[in-house]
Amino acid sequence: MPRPLGELEDAVMTRVWQWNRPVTVREVLEDLQQERSIAYTTVMTVMDNLHQKGWVRREAEGRAYRYTAVSTRAAYSAALMNEAWSTSDNPAAALVAFFGMMSAEQREALRDAVRVVQHDDESGAEAVAEAVAEPSAPPEAEGDSGERPREPGR
Repeated sequence: MPRPLGELEDAVMTRVWQWNRPVTVREVLEDLQQERSIAYTTVMTVMDNLHQKGWVRREAEGRAYRYTAVSTRAAYSAALMNEAWSTSDNPAAALVAFFGMMSAEQREALRDAVRVVQHDDESGAEAVAEAVAEPSAPPEAEGDSGERPREPGR
């Protein structure tokens, strides 16, 4: 699973994802310089590190490289969420706590996403949709003993 990107790595990848085309170090540098003072060699090193880590691929163009994202920001975010969730000692409680932190707009986006994947697993998707509708109540599995999941951190 991916490690979270560092601050500068994230700033660079944000541009690569937003522009959605092959980019040069110079293009990223010029855009970053609108927000902060940064050296060409720093951006070049970060982009090389992102290439070594597998976040971008690069193709030579003259004496420079053009970098392209290997995956989307959505895929990156999903992998981070999955990693965090899968390391929980109580995944159901973690999901309920996460749903409780969501804004109404985020819960609506989650409902839409559940509808998209619902055909894969009708019962599982319905349980998630119910948990999102009422974030304070944990989803109950069929044949549940009535025991509630532990609160995160307890």
